[in-house]
Order: sequence, then structure tokens, then C-alpha cells
Amino acid sequence: MGKKKLSRRLFVQQTSRLAIAAPVVGSLSSFAASSSPKDEGIYIPLRWIDEQEKTNCVGNTWGVPWPKGVLTDTRKLQVNSGTENIPTQSWITGRWPDGSAKWTAHSIPAGTYTNNLVLVQEQKESSSKILQVSKQQNGWTIDTGVIQLTVANRGNVLIPALQRNNKTIGQHGRLVLQSQQQATAAAHHALTTTSFEGIIEQAQLEQQGPIRAVVKWTGKHKSQQGRSWIPFTVRMYVYAGSDCIRLVHSIVFDGNELQDFISGIGIRFDVPFDTPAYNRHVRFCGANGGVFAEAVQGLTGLRRDAGPNIRTAQIQGRAVSDSNSWPEPIRKGLPYIPQFGDYTLCQPTADGYSIKKRTGEQFGWIQSTAGHRALGTAYLGSPNGGLALGLRHFWQSHPAQIDIRNAHSSVGSITLWMWAPEAPAMDLRFYHDGMGQDSYEKQLAGLDITYEDYEPGFGTAMGIARTSELFCQVLAATPDNETLAQIAKRNEAPPQLLATSAYMKSAAAFAGFWSLPDPGNAAFKQIDEQLDFYFAHYQQQVEQRRWYGFWHFGDVMHSYDTDRHVWKYDVGGFAWDNSELSTDLWLWFYFLRTGRADVFRFAEAMTRHTGEVDVHHLGKFAPLGSRHNVQHWGCSAKQLRISTVANRRIYYYLTADERVGNLMDEQVNAYKTLALIAPGRKLPKGDVQQVSATANHVNMGFGTDWGSAAAAWLMHWERTGNAKVLTLLRNSMASIAAQPKGFFTGGAPMDIDNGKFIIDKTGKLSVSHLSAAFGLPEVCAELIQTFEDKAFENAWLQYCRLYNASAQEQQAELGQALSKLNLAQGHSRLTAYAAQRLQDAALGKRAWQEFYAGGAGIRKPVLQTNKILPPVVMNAIDEAPGVSTNAVAQWGLAAMQCQACAGDVVVEK
Repeated sequence: MGKKKLSRRLFVQQTSRLAIAAPVVGSLSSFAASSSPKDEGIYIPLRWIDEQEKTNCVGNTWGVPWPKGVLTDTRKLQVNSGTENIPTQSWITGRWPDGSAKWTAHSIPAGTYTNNLVLVQEQKESSSKILQVSKQQNGWTIDTGVIQLTVANRGNVLIPALQRNNKTIGQHGRLVLQSQQQATAAAHHALTTTSFEGIIEQAQLEQQGPIRAVVKWTGKHKSQQGRSWIPFTVRMYVYAGSDCIRLVHSIVFDGNELQDFISGIGIRFDVPFDTPAYNRHVRFCGANGGVFAEAVQGLTGLRRDAGPNIRTAQIQGRAVSDSNSWPEPIRKGLPYIPQFGDYTLCQPTADGYSIKKRTGEQFGWIQSTAGHRALGTAYLGSPNGGLALGLRHFWQSHPAQIDIRNAHSSVGSITLWMWAPEAPAMDLRFYHDGMGQDSYEKQLAGLDITYEDYEPGFGTAMGIARTSELFCQVLAATPDNETLAQIAKRNEAPPQLLATSAYMKSAAAFAGFWSLPDPGNAAFKQIDEQLDFYFAHYQQQVEQRRWYGFWHFGDVMHSYDTDRHVWKYDVGGFAWDNSELSTDLWLWFYFLRTGRADVFRFAEAMTRHTGEVDVHHLGKFAPLGSRHNVQHWGCSAKQLRISTVANRRIYYYLTADERVGNLMDEQVNAYKTLALIAPGRKLPKGDVQQVSATANHVNMGFGTDWGSAAAAWLMHWERTGNAKVLTLLRNSMASIAAQPKGFFTGGAPMDIDNGKFIIDKTGKLSVSHLSAAFGLPEVCAELIQTFEDKAFENAWLQYCRLYNASAQEQQAELGQALSKLNLAQGHSRLTAYAAQRLQDAALGKRAWQEFYAGGAGIRKPVLQTNKILPPVVMNAIDEAPGVSTNAVAQWGLAAMQCQACAGDVVVEK
């Protein structure tokens, strides 16, 4: 590696300079950073989010934001540790209109790193190339310098071989799935289970080094009877210097939920053996740091003692000496010691797992142990090497299972089940029969009582998806328990490198529409404490309410039932939140503000869930999302506001996650669905959110509809430079600005081909409290920052100024006062944004008055919970009075964004 001496003094000096360069929290000055890396030389401080003194990673990728015009070429960017340069792979993930980098992504090899890394620009580009990729007739070979992989581009095996030290450690890595024709056995209807295997339809080498290789497979699962279904996408990430591969596994449900009940989803590897059974080892890891460790043929606990050397070697996973040197009773008795070749760990719920084993398929199981939570990492191998396979969020995404089979034979196997075959089959049927709601009139009556928007045929699981992360580590020998426990811990919480929050703020990332903590500002202390309290409360609720499960993990509930002391899990539209009122954005901006690892992983889990489960990726509702409901896909309101790219944008740019990139690409043409599935179809005729009567046009509201479309177009154009998408975006912005009432027009028909809205001639006003509650403020801030379109900015600032303004002000500017509007507290951040852009301290003062007044939000925040104990409830729980997810999300965004935009005129409560 190239050397570059970097003094501690220079490191501290430069880091401090970047922190100072960040805009003062709450300043009414411009969002743009007061200085840029171009002025001082590129020197960007990085940090591991877990803040460990030393971090061991199997390779890492992260994103870095850049001010406009600073960077055009990534080839000379290099990570430096303070004593040496680290081989770095860099690429641009998003661009400004001038072609310069808006966001870049960077990868470094496997290794152990300190927490004082920086990204610098060298005089010459890095020439280090460690990872080797070679094209073969049936795929590729990849050599990390530690392990070698054979990767297929066709057939039913994704990874034919995994080698280390010229020895095959694992082979035939493949996808498996099974289903049954009914949920449970019934009289006269025996269950029939059908097995499927993943068949590759397309393989693509997305990156080929020098530091990181990415392979993408797509295909379907096929049975011997010929049925092909359940599309899959699997990405494999391999880093230079690493002995571990990361797999991101996604499936989409395309069956009939009335007759297709999936009973197992997994990935399986074979492990060949060249050692006797007593030198083969099985390991499982618990969430408490414990390790279940056994040999296939045990030599401890026998009636005749094998001796301390033999016993210790086997317990530690080291090679036991040849049996010829053993005590005679042990050598002669060896044929009569059972060989346990099959093991199963099953975690059917978040609160318990069991481990059992047997000597073969034709023999009975014996119980080995049980416990609370397994960490989802298992090992199968020998002192000559083996595989450690891990499933992230194993117990949180229950039911999950790990099977080890035939470990006593020449080739064993290890299967990670993302849905456990020993658990009840997956039942995706809708939860009620419609209760006679066969007309819009009855459906609206149902909405009025349970807040559920029901419509026959809409509560289908067709097209919902699920993504899981897996790790496969190719080990040279059986690891000791401590090492394996560390591997399992890393699989559960992979290290993540990022630029510091201070630097990202100085670069005006995400339009700078978020604030850093300001410990010296006493006025913000209570707000800071409240932000921390709300996040801690939802963390606690996830655990206390067991918001876990394959289809649930990552989401939270919408509203609370104080009488039953439960969240309204069974009440229509009050159950799962499904991103209502920007819960995702609240969490991501809170992470940008704090940099906390627990916040990052909470937000990450939500992004994975809401982008996959809450959205239809196939079928007639694709690619729309579903509004909050008892089931994530149950609501008949299929809307852009749920599938919006605004909720995925931050995670993508921070991590360069390709799966999330694909999900965002799905949304580019989502606006066309408004011609088929109008959000306002149940509203009185003439509503803007009904199907357009104008040919080649869709009726689109300027709030949740256009805001979602604009987010998708902006993101896609930044990433790809697609000129057609840019045309749609800029024309739509211009024609909104050209409306006589601007955003207060509410919406208009939009030309599907060019994005131009028809200019309203009626002078109507139409305003919804939800228009700016689903990412519109964040999207408009980025559009204004990116394009500097003054007409559009004026239209948006008018909306920001007048939404919460007095009736007199509205009358003077719009010709009439607006009807009584909702979510005044949440809209205080719009007032603050206008104050910042217009340099208007009076508006800034008004923003804080609106915030503290708490209109349709949280008037009296609490910093404590009430403990409710049995027998009033089943289990002890904590309640936070007055908390609802809608209110907390909007309060949190308003608190952070008012600080960002109007902090220097803060009004004491």
C-alpha cells in the first residue's frame, strides 16, 4: 500500500475546520456550506457508526455527499488511516446539473481499522488491485486473495464452489423453497408439500473490482412438475482480502394466497468432508453470546475416558489424533458411538428456539437444548475448514430455521431457512370477508368506524416482496467459540463506515434540511431530550409489543388504544403504520443529526420493510404502496405516497445499496397508474385525484402524488442522467409554478409524455393537510437546491408562508382565506423553511410559535412513561400518554427542521 504520513495535528485541524464549516444550527443563512473541500483540499473525516476503537470488517461500502462543482473524477480518492493509504474503489452515484458529483460511493477491503479514517485526494490514482475476476463459459471465478469462488450464470446452482487454500470448503450453493396447498391439515384433505429450486434466468456482473465485486442473479423457483413462480433477485458482494461473501436475497410473492402457502424459503450449501466423524463439528450461536458446540461423533462423556488431550482437542474443534494412538477401549468402542449427522435449530417466535439432533432421517430426534433467541449463525466443518452461514435478523424475522444434514456422510449440507419449514405455513389471505362492503357508500361507512379503506380484491398479497441479508464465511479451520460468537455478532450488526454528520451538514446533504445538536443552546435542550425520548420509546415498544416477524420486522404501529393498553393491531387503518406521515424520514433525519448506530439500524430495518412489504412489485397494483392497515397489503388505498422514493433516498445515498436502487427505479413510471387506480375514486366527482377525462393525461395532486413522482424522477435523473425523466421533472415544476394559485391549485391533469400540467383557468383553491406530510417539503428543498429555479421556488415558498398564515394574509394574497387546515405543528417546518430562504426573522418567530402551539400534533410532550403491570395486562408494558406515530413523526421532523432553518430566532415555550 502507498504510504502517506498524516500527523495527528493535521487530522484534528482539518476535522475541526469541517465542523466549523457546517452552518450554525438554526442559522437563517444559506444552506450551502461556508467552505468546501475544493478550497482546502479534499479531507473528509469518516467514522464507524459503532464508534469502536478498532473495527474488523469483511469489506465496507458507504456514500459521501459533495457540494456542487467540487468533484468530477473519483479515481484519485483514497482512504487514509493516518499512517497509510488504504486501497479504495470509488464511483459516482448521483450528479449535480453541472455534471459534478453530488454523491459518491466508496469501498475498502476486509481488514481491521481504527476510527480515524479520512477520505483524501491523492496526486495519482490508486493502482492497487487485489480482487481478481475472470470470465468463464458458465459464469465467473472470483479470487479475493483469501478465497476463490466459482459463480454460475445459468442452472440451479448459484455458487458451484467455495475454495480456500486450494481446497473446496463449500459447494453447490442454491436456493430452495417449498409450499403446500392449504394452510393446515384438514379432515379428508391431507397436506401436500411441493419442493422448488431456484433457476437462474439472468446473471449480471455489476461490479468487478478492484476492491468489490457484485454479482446479481434473477430467476424463479421451479418444481419437478414444471411450475415456475416466486421470482427472486440475489446479489452477492465479495471484497478483496475477505473470506466472507454477503448475499442480499429478495423474493416477490406472485401466487394465489387462497391456495399457495409457502412453508419454507432457504439457501443451501453442501460441505464435503475428508475427515472422520469425530473431527467434524457443528456450531450454533445464541444472541446472548453463547455457542452450542458439538462434534458429529462425540468422544467426551463416555464410560471409558479418551484422555484429556483427545477430549480437549475435540471440544476446541482442533484435529483429534489418529485413532491408532488412542486408548484401546476407545479405539475398539468407536464403531458403537453414535454419529449425529442431522441437527435443526428452529426459532418459531421471537421468544424461543430449540435445538435437536438425530442420527439419520429414518430415526427419531432427541432434544439438545433450548433458549430465548438464536443469532442465526451456524458452522459446519472440520479442522480442515468449514462454512459459517449467518442470517441477519434471524430471531427478529421469525420463523427462521437452520438445518444441518448428513454431517456423518462424505458430503453434509447446511440450510438457512428464512421461513422455517417446522413453523406453520405462510398464510397471506385477507383477514375478513368484507362484511358486506360491496359499494363505495358502505366502504366509506366502514372507513368511518374502523378507519379501514376496504374494497373487494384490493387486499391481496400479490406482488409484495421481502429482502433478507445472509453471510457465508469460508473458514480455514473450525473457529473457537469466542471467534464464532464475534462472527455472529458482526453478521447481526455489520460495521458501517460513513462521513461524519458535521461533514455531511457542511456539504448540505439532503439540502441541509436537518439540524445538528447544539449543546450550547439552552433553548434546544428540551427539544433534544424529547427527540431522544421518542426514539427510545419506539425502540422499547418494538421489544415490548414484539413487532417482529418475517413480514413485520421494521415497521411500527400507527395508533394506541388506551383502554386495552395495546396498539390498535386489529383495528382497520390504525394498525401497521406503513410510512404514514413520514415515519421513515423522521428516523433518517434523526440519524443524520445524531450519527447513532442504533438509530441507523432502526431506520435501515424500516427502509427494508416499507420498500418491500408495503409495496406491490408485481400485479395490477404495481408499483404502488398500501396505506396503513391490519395487514401491510390490506388497504384498498394503493398510493404513490407509500411507495415514494423520498423514504428510500437517504439510505441509498448513505450505503449505495443496489436493491434499494432497483426499488426506486420501479417508481419512475409509477405516476401512470393514476390513470387506472385513482386515489380519489371514492370521493365526489370532480376531485383532482380521480381518473382524468383528458386523453393522455393523469390527474395528479401537487402534494402526495406529484411529490412522490418528483422524488422518483429526481433520484433517477441524478443516478442515470436520463434526459426524458429530467424533462418530466422540469416541465412539471414549471407548470406548477405557472398555475395562478401555484401549489394552492391542489392539482391538475398532467401530460403523461412530457410532464406538463394543464394550467387551471378557474382560480380554484384546493388544499389538503396531507399534501406536505409525505416527503414533499424534503423533495422541494432538494429541487430548489439542485436547479435554482426561481419561479418554482417562489411557488413553493408561497405555500410554505401561507399554509399556517392568518386568514387575513391568505385573503390578501389568494383572494380568499383557506378553510380550517390540519397538522399546523407539522407545517411549522414549512414556515421555518420560508423564513430561511427569505431571510425573514418574523417568519422564523412565527414558525416556533406554530411549533409550540402544537396544532393537530403534540401540545404537551412527555418525557416519561407509565408502567402497566399484570394482571391489568398480560406482560408489563410502558405507555407514553398522548403518543401516536403520526404526531411523533411530524413533531420530530418539525423540531429538527425548525432548528435547521430558524434556530437563531427560537422562541421560548
